[in-house]
Amino acid sequence: MKKYSFQIILPALLVLLFSACSKLEEKVLDETSVTGQTQKQIADGLIAPVYARLPDLFRHTTYFALQEISTDEAILPYRGGTDWGDNGIYISLHRHETASSDPNVRETWNLISQGLSRAITALSSLKDNTDPNVKLYMAEARAMRAFYNWMSLDLFGLVFVKDDPGAVSKIIRGAEAVDYLKKELVETEPLLDNSTGPGRITKNGVLGLLARLHLNAAAYRDIYAPTFTFPTADMDEVIKYCDLVINSGTHALSADYFSIFSDNNHTNKELVFAVDQRADLNGHNRLAYFSLSGDQFPLPQFPAANGTDGPGITPEFYRTWVNANTLDPALADPRFFKSNVGMNTNPADSCVTDFHIDRGILRGQQYGLIRKSGAFVKCANGNFKVGPLFNDTRNRPTVPVVFTEMIDFTTTGSGYSTGYRVEKYEFSRKSASGRNFGEADISIIRFADIYLMRAEAKLRKGDAAGALADVNTVRMSRTAYAVKPTPLTAVSLDILFRERGFEFYWEMNRRTDMIRFGKYEGIWTEKNNTDRNKRLFPIPQTAIDGAANLPGYLKQNQGY
Repeated sequence: MKKYSFQIILPALLVLLFSACSKLEEKVLDETSVTGQTQKQIADGLIAPVYARLPDLFRHTTYFALQEISTDEAILPYRGGTDWGDNGIYISLHRHETASSDPNVRETWNLISQGLSRAITALSSLKDNTDPNVKLYMAEARAMRAFYNWMSLDLFGLVFVKDDPGAVSKIIRGAEAVDYLKKELVETEPLLDNSTGPGRITKNGVLGLLARLHLNAAAYRDIYAPTFTFPTADMDEVIKYCDLVINSGTHALSADYFSIFSDNNHTNKELVFAVDQRADLNGHNRLAYFSLSGDQFPLPQFPAANGTDGPGITPEFYRTWVNANTLDPALADPRFFKSNVGMNTNPADSCVTDFHIDRGILRGQQYGLIRKSGAFVKCANGNFKVGPLFNDTRNRPTVPVVFTEMIDFTTTGSGYSTGYRVEKYEFSRKSASGRNFGEADISIIRFADIYLMRAEAKLRKGDAAGALADVNTVRMSRTAYAVKPTPLTAVSLDILFRERGFEFYWEMNRRTDMIRFGKYEGIWTEKNNTDRNKRLFPIPQTAIDGAANLPGYLKQNQGY
């Protein structure tokens, strides 16, 4: 039997990793060097690392920051003139002035590279394993290699082709990269099933990735084009793959919109492919706390679990909600806001046996658990005291926590309460700290996107009626709350773009959507850069330096 011992610090593989600042010492060994392990244990030990860094990749400061803070959805100023300064990287990100030294860009690149490396190692090491699951595991590893390469293409404009862990990767771009990814996904799909998701890639997950690839293929083939032309052949493929997912009967739209993002969402049928964040897997989802005030404490059992006064939504994005509705958005669209705090409408509701924070987009005066001297205040009957919140943790106990629409990079616009906030993902009620280990699976592809991708493909082909039907299927499914959805009567590309914002805000789709719809060079809040070169992020300088032994191998993206 062959022996495999791949230490992922070999010079040839470093050409793939390019992580000069993050040296990996991982070793993957077969049964000849792991005493007592069965073939199944060895196979499990090879496929698990392929997924292991997804929680870090989808962390609030990596992929989330790149996909959201660079857009018209999110902005992160220097809170109070000091917090979230980080040498201006979030200001630069929002203004499309990111440099090749940006640490969040570098970390995202490194995590994608590690995912690729682990997928390639798994493919190579699994081929001699005799466990019955090996065929499925190899299909998963190949599909995940394509997934990581899709992320690399979307963010950085290039794909790494590599089968042998000891070989030098071939770099491809544009149409060649699209064709390669399609081939990989198409050949993988028949080998997968739909029984292992959503935390692992499934048949429907691959079909969703194929739809996403074809929907964005015009941009991927010529990322700097002034405008994109969407070939009918691509749109037909989007419709074909979405049809297969919809007709599989595996998934369903959720009537309770915010349950899709709750800490027990792993079994929610809307999730097609997600980052598995269940408690026993020690998840690291900080999306719940990132936007909240430092004086919002969502969990009675965790008096140290609060927000961090991170990003707010831009006034421009908020206005899309206002302009789309004759009523206040909270009364018009169940996806905008879910009221859980009784004091929102009843000031007398000040003592509660349990507490659940409001969800969605939070505006105005905030109410919540009152904390003094590190403990929550109780009412006379022992229940938790709820009241208007003040900036106690910021040593400003007379300043109320009132979220304002206005937020920018000025001193006034950078206060601790500026900007409407987003509480889409739920704080964990099971983790050790309440905020640092999130149990809400993070959606990568969900069923609503299957419908809306199909709607967009139909609309780009001229089938407005079919597109409208798909959009309304999603809109009208959210029926669990007192606020009921209403159907659209017409749809255009601008309306569909707006609808994607309503459905997927804070879910790391916005940058990709903006590029595809020709919106990324627009002007909003503190951003007026219209340079098309900024559609891609810079390749980290550490990666280019790491490949210096191969002159011309890794070139910086244009405009950097």
